[in-house]
Amino acid sequence: MSGRPVRVLAGLSVAGALHAVLNMVLLRRPPADPPPVRRPVTVVVPVRDEEEQIGGCLDALLDQRGVADLRVVVVDDGSTDGTAGVVRSVADPRVRLVPAGPPPPGWLGKPHACAAGAAATVAAAPDEVLAFVDADVRLFPDALAGAVAILERHGLDLVSPWPRPLAEGLAERLVQPLAPWLWATTLPLRVAERSPRPSLAAANGQFLVLTRDGYDRAGGHAAVRGEVLEDIALLRAVKHSGGRGVPVDGSRLAACRMYDGWPALRDGYAKSLWAAVGGRPAASAAAAAGLTAVWVLPAVAALRGSRPGLIGYAAGVLGRAVVASRTGGRWWPDAFAHPVSILVFDVLVARSVAGHRRGSLTWRGRRLSPAGDLPARAGTGPATMCG
Repeated sequence: MSGRPVRVLAGLSVAGALHAVLNMVLLRRPPADPPPVRRPVTVVVPVRDEEEQIGGCLDALLDQRGVADLRVVVVDDGSTDGTAGVVRSVADPRVRLVPAGPPPPGWLGKPHACAAGAAATVAAAPDEVLAFVDADVRLFPDALAGAVAILERHGLDLVSPWPRPLAEGLAERLVQPLAPWLWATTLPLRVAERSPRPSLAAANGQFLVLTRDGYDRAGGHAAVRGEVLEDIALLRAVKHSGGRGVPVDGSRLAACRMYDGWPALRDGYAKSLWAAVGGRPAASAAAAAGLTAVWVLPAVAALRGSRPGLIGYAAGVLGRAVVASRTGGRWWPDAFAHPVSILVFDVLVARSVAGHRRGSLTWRGRRLSPAGDLPARAGTGPATMCG
């Protein structure tokens, strides 16, 4: 490929990089020294076979500064290991263990567990703040106070602090940085924050913070009961109900190693990536083809001596590097392999779409519903690759 097509694709890559840089400038950040939280805060931690993770998660939660009224509800979603025993061994009255029970028809496991945790706090004050935290997330001491400060300062109903990604090994380093890069490149943050359009949304279910009022107005997790990407769906429900929410900088608030190695990463993304890129085979193929055209083909042209191709490749590296550095990730030398990351992403998309069509996707020992059994309102806006 040469000539005008390469110039067009390189121009799109440059535009994407400039947009990502602008978003990183506009990204909401917590104050360095957040004020004390004067509202009750309830943290819901949904767990399923998290014996190795839940202890560290709870240690970090109970070490939060500036939160005088803190409650932690751990919802056991049918664990078969020693998760419940670890929780029971925590001698702190702020921690409560709640069994979720099997998900009812039409519900997926995580939305059901989150709903059970939120329901366990129904008698709380109306100004309560709800936080949903995954067991593999480690909050830093000012995490809750910092997230609440952003929530209150900007009049938001939901904030999604993006944890600092911890990636080890080749597969993780190639794929994990793509999640923040995707929304930083495609989502106009300030417009998304103000717009009621549900399609303009990105969120990360590893760490979500909402006002109780905003959560209830949106219908809570009952409104997203069958969604594989319950995080993005919850933000869309908040927007649909008149609320406002947006991803914010969480690199100083939390860290998370989402998957340990290629098998876990491959299977983890298989369960949800089909929904993140459109929810239908044609939309998924179009999304993968678009990413490949803009961020792989210019690099191929550059190898053949194309100057526009080199500019397009350099722009992709720049956008990836800026997003990684501003969200706490590793950019050197990983950003230079950005075209390879996109190709690996294509493989993951194909695997996820094929598994969804066959109805063979599973997670944590449960089979996810085959196509058609549950609503898949993935929409067309930017989503996450988390969940």
